[in-house]
Amino acid sequence: MSDAATMTDIDDVTRLPKKDPMKGPLTAAHHPHEIRHIDDMDWEMLRYPGQWSKMLFHPRPDRPTEPNAGLFRVEPGGHHPMHSHYFAQVWYILEGEFDIGGKMYGPGTMVFHPDPHVEAPLHTKTGGLMLFVQYPGPTTGKPAVYDGRFNVKERKPLDAEKYDW
Repeated sequence: MSDAATMTDIDDVTRLPKKDPMKGPLTAAHHPHEIRHIDDMDWEMLRYPGQWSKMLFHPRPDRPTEPNAGLFRVEPGGHHPMHSHYFAQVWYILEGEFDIGGKMYGPGTMVFHPDPHVEAPLHTKTGGLMLFVQYPGPTTGKPAVYDGRFNVKERKPLDAEKYDW
């Protein structure tokens, strides 16, 4: 295909002129990848007891559809109660043993939470580490929430937490 023909083709999704994908982005709307390293950030306090995170990516006002993506560390004895969300998420257990809804799971286990979902109670005696990705719900359209959950300065008592978001 000639450059002239390619430049006049319109992409069905972005509605922008297509370019030769072997020479760069398919359209002006296509973005390059982004890279972050876990060692370049500090652990942040999560809202539940014994939980910490390093979210390498997270939603912000200028990028509302960016997922919460990073690591979730739980100290021995850490836990959270049953609660609900409107976004979707995936966990992948890297280290430790987790009681999730009354069943034990260890390294190599992947947990998928569709949207909307209920999250079963989670407890760990060993502590552990998970890869954690939350993203806007494909059916609800509701985004993952970062502020006030993954970057808290002080944890509230559990009975003061809101569990339906």
